[in-house]
Amino acid sequence: MRHASLLALLAGTSVLAACNGEPVDTADIPETDAVMEAGQDTATAEAAEAPAAPDLTVLANVLNADWRSSGRDRDEWRHPQETLEFFEVDPSSTIVEIWPGGGWYTDIIAPWVNANGGQYVAAHFDPNSGSQNRQRSRASFDAHVEDTAIYGNILTVSFNSETTLGLDADSVDTVLTFRNIHNWMSRGFAERAFADFHTVLRPGGVLGVVEHRLPSTREQDPGAPNGYVQQAYVIALAEEAGFEFVAASEINANPADTADHPLGVWTLPPVRRSPSADSELAAEFDRAAYDAIGESDRMTLLFRKPVADE
Repeated sequence: MRHASLLALLAGTSVLAACNGEPVDTADIPETDAVMEAGQDTATAEAAEAPAAPDLTVLANVLNADWRSSGRDRDEWRHPQETLEFFEVDPSSTIVEIWPGGGWYTDIIAPWVNANGGQYVAAHFDPNSGSQNRQRSRASFDAHVEDTAIYGNILTVSFNSETTLGLDADSVDTVLTFRNIHNWMSRGFAERAFADFHTVLRPGGVLGVVEHRLPSTREQDPGAPNGYVQQAYVIALAEEAGFEFVAASEINANPADTADHPLGVWTLPPVRRSPSADSELAAEFDRAAYDAIGESDRMTLLFRKPVADE
């Protein structure tokens, strides 16, 4: 009120001076008022020019979000938008991602689901695992998703060869797994993993799978030591667990990948494993040739839990 009265008084003084034909002396106007007015004008202009916050209910906006800057170069090989659309993911529902690792797909799915009012569930390693590598992986993931403004309130559960998902039966709309099946095969619990997914999914729920693909002409090792799995083998695992095979997509195919590399699929990007300098493989190993292949050839499969006959 005092500030307003002062302005009114000054305005009145100016009018009187003008009426008297005298020049208006602005020297007595407090400098702070002039600065405040200029600041208000600048703030108004900046507010008008500031871009609106992106609408994260839209998947394309999440893909271009700032927090993905370090992972966006993998989009060329992983085609996240096309993959999630193929999997019929509804971001307003309950989505479980199995073994999300460092969170590459979490950076996409969790913010998208959060913005749409859904629930993202991460089935990660046990924080009390006997493996220090797994303990570190889980701790790193937990720290990565601490910002609830971006990721929402993520539910994280433990999943491994000794523990099931621990979720209620028929409580989940979608289960997604990216490049993990070979790990379950090597640990001898692939069949049980698919059975767990079937249990927690609602009737009509979806299982989406991406996995490194072994050509059908090659023999499938039950332990998948090279990281590659035949597509027919994965379909058989899912069907034995009670799933219906819906469709396959070539979204993530890479015909340049022969699936025949000295250090398995990990020879290729992004792992880029190379032989040690004293290894017999080192002399003929061409890092550039494997980098040129890009990421692995991958199957992209959609399964559904059948709806019981009424």
